[in-house]
Amino acid sequence: MTERSETLEGYVVDEGPASERQKAHQAWRHAETIKRLSDRLIGIGPFGLGLDGVLAWVPWAGLAYGLGAGGLLLFHAVQAKASTPTLARMAAYLAADNLSDTVPVLGWAVDTLFPGHLMAAKALQKDVEARHGLPEEIDPKTRKKRRSKKTRS
Repeated sequence: MTERSETLEGYVVDEGPASERQKAHQAWRHAETIKRLSDRLIGIGPFGLGLDGVLAWVPWAGLAYGLGAGGLLLFHAVQAKASTPTLARMAAYLAADNLSDTVPVLGWAVDTLFPGHLMAAKALQKDVEARHGLPEEIDPKTRKKRRSKKTRS
């Protein structure tokens, strides 16, 4: 199903469910990007390090990044019409992550190890999957983008 919108007397007519699904899947993709950048740029087994952990050691930069990335995640969740419990859980993860940035040294260490953005992004992705399924290009087994088979000419 593809999303189509038409212009009728100067107004854009939205087709409803197809458009909602597309917005939700776009939010899922944005959450994946933010999750990877914030907490999984470098993965070592179950642990990861991203921009959030590195910038936590730079006064105010970590907090600025954390608030910006967290705000973006919440914006996408609202655009995807995530459920209220999902929004509350995301806000709690992000608040815990960003509040730790306000305490010098010990808080920065906690922020480096606590994957708040990753947890909030996963909450959004689970909400989208429950209502709309995975985006078509994502393999359900690996949860990564499917590789297209290249044909030889």
